[in-house]
Amino acid sequence: MKLLLNAAVKFVCGLLALGILIFIPAGTLEYKNGWLFFALLFIPMLILGVIMFLKAPELLKKRLDSKEESPLQKGVVILCGLIFVGGFVVAGLDYRFGWSRVPDWVIVTASFVFLASYAFYAEVMRENAYLSRTVKVERDQKIIDTGLYKIVRHPMYTSTILLFLSIPVVLGSWFALTFFVIYPIIIIIRLIGEEKLLERELPGYTEYKKRVKYRLFPFVW
Repeated sequence: MKLLLNAAVKFVCGLLALGILIFIPAGTLEYKNGWLFFALLFIPMLILGVIMFLKAPELLKKRLDSKEESPLQKGVVILCGLIFVGGFVVAGLDYRFGWSRVPDWVIVTASFVFLASYAFYAEVMRENAYLSRTVKVERDQKIIDTGLYKIVRHPMYTSTILLFLSIPVVLGSWFALTFFVIYPIIIIIRLIGEEKLLERELPGYTEYKKRVKYRLFPFVW
């Protein structure tokens, strides 16, 4: 019950916070792209949360824990938060003042990319029971080198990059995209620090790096 309550509170708080960040700057609840984004984000999130609660409560508990120990990773989390706040506020302002003109087909395409990335994210969580929101190595943790982890070493970060780059387009704002493009840079900083920790504390990770060369995108990096 404690886990259920924690998950429900964070879900509702996230919904309310995002609504404030988007619709107050927009000056209206008639911001259709805002409602589209809400549906794309919170409906799959609710479904995934229920499945995790029923099938993998320990993994859900890990995903709800966002307390970083490393000063570098704490800074990364804070910077991500600032970027998201700025991006959502600018998207709302963009709608209010009509700065951007994003074609409908581009918004539809971005919506499909968002959903596909969310499915990608769910598959990563299915494959890796050690997946947490914080950078750490758990007791008895083992290398995951099957499925998506045979292609890139950090498929979760790959999925979140695709997710977050599609968000401002779904919201119909090119100006908000200027905020969200900073996210991949932050992820690279986080990833480099995480790999140093994994090499130091996770047995076999150095050998895994030799088998799987690419971190985020095949044939790119």
